[in-house]
Amino acid sequence: MSPQRLTDYERKRLENIRRNDEMMAALKLRSMATQLSESTKRQRIETKSYKLSPQKKPKPETPIVVRRSLRTRGMPPEANGLEDNLVDSAAKTPKFPTIPKRAPRVLGRLTMEDAYSGTGSDRGLIETLVDMGKNSGVEFGRGNYVGSGLKFRSLILNPENIARVVPGRIMAVRFLPCTNSRMIVAGNKFGNIGFWNLDSKTEEEDGIYLYNPHSDPILGISVHQHCLPRIFTCSHDGLIRMMDAEKEVFDLVYSSEDSIYSLSQQPNDVKCLYFGEGYGGLSIWDERTGNCSTQWSLHDKRINSIDFNPDNPNIMATSSTDGTACIWDLRIIDKNKPKTLKTVSHKKAVHSAYFSPCGRLLATTSFDNTVGITRGVNFEKTSTIEHNNQTGRWISSFRAIWGWDESYLFIGNMKRGVDILSPASRRPLYTLQGPHISAIPCRFDAHPYNVGMLAGGTSGGQVYVWTLSQGN
Repeated sequence: MSPQRLTDYERKRLENIRRNDEMMAALKLRSMATQLSESTKRQRIETKSYKLSPQKKPKPETPIVVRRSLRTRGMPPEANGLEDNLVDSAAKTPKFPTIPKRAPRVLGRLTMEDAYSGTGSDRGLIETLVDMGKNSGVEFGRGNYVGSGLKFRSLILNPENIARVVPGRIMAVRFLPCTNSRMIVAGNKFGNIGFWNLDSKTEEEDGIYLYNPHSDPILGISVHQHCLPRIFTCSHDGLIRMMDAEKEVFDLVYSSEDSIYSLSQQPNDVKCLYFGEGYGGLSIWDERTGNCSTQWSLHDKRINSIDFNPDNPNIMATSSTDGTACIWDLRIIDKNKPKTLKTVSHKKAVHSAYFSPCGRLLATTSFDNTVGITRGVNFEKTSTIEHNNQTGRWISSFRAIWGWDESYLFIGNMKRGVDILSPASRRPLYTLQGPHISAIPCRFDAHPYNVGMLAGGTSGGQVYVWTLSQGN
């Protein structure tokens, strides 16, 4: 078979290949490429052969202990608290569990013995409350101290006036309104009620007593000045209980499927209890009938506080998460269409609304970073004081309270201090600070008969008590 003839293109291609081979042979490029490739391979082999392996370090005689936190080891946190040589070493710190067990929701009477979860005996508290009840019935209150001329720099916090009264965040704190005793009651987020008798001097008892009558956060505490042995508490669990020290029980006053957010009593009526229930409802429980005599729908959302005018107890103030605070006349409230005397509007939730000691001013605290002051014969004038009220998730909301006259308000701040605000100048006058304040005080109460005694509760369960320095 004759060979296939090449095309012109193929002949030209073969000619180019031949010429390129002759050129590379003349320049000795192929031999140089081969030598370079062989030298590179030898260098890599030699480098690999001379690589030294690291020397093994001898094992230490004592094994190294790797520290791991209790959380990563699946163990509960220790509840020993801080060391004795730290800042709050002087504070009375009973041994509470870090996260106490919540009590079950019990619909019925609880004995104080069954509800008691403190250390030692509570017999001293019961006897003190009963004795206080025998001396109750005084007719004067905080309003008598108008124009007290309190010097703010004279308010001091001594280490012996610091105590951890309850475990966890304090939601409410109250002084028992007694002229000859200093007793504090506080409620926390776990349903505990803690008492602190500041006059306890015995070494056997620290004056702190803890009870667990509720299963959810305690949102309100009411102690009437004419009936000190009976203390009312309301809770997120929908229960209202009355602690009766004379009978040594926690009686069930009222139960609801909705949460109960606030409660209060008129200063001239021991028998009736006013409380905010569910979404904006307000009810009146009458001890004489044992049930609710009246129920109103006053707000669109929960009622956070209830307060009565000390000069005219028929005038009531409520604050709500719906962004309003309202003033009501109990004598003319229509059950079907309740009408307010005055509505104070804020841009966000209103956490509190309290009358001044003489009843002429109303202070409202809102999450919109303002403290409102409403005044006038018919409460027609409203002004605001700028204040940072953004407490966040883990701290109870700030609520400005009145002192012993109408010239100043107490409210916590986020820098571990207490701001004293002036309604007249609409600005802070002074800030209470000190080395013993290790947490943010957020809920306050002023002793109604002891000028200069201020209590502040924190999210860690501590209570600070400021007093007047000696010589003032």
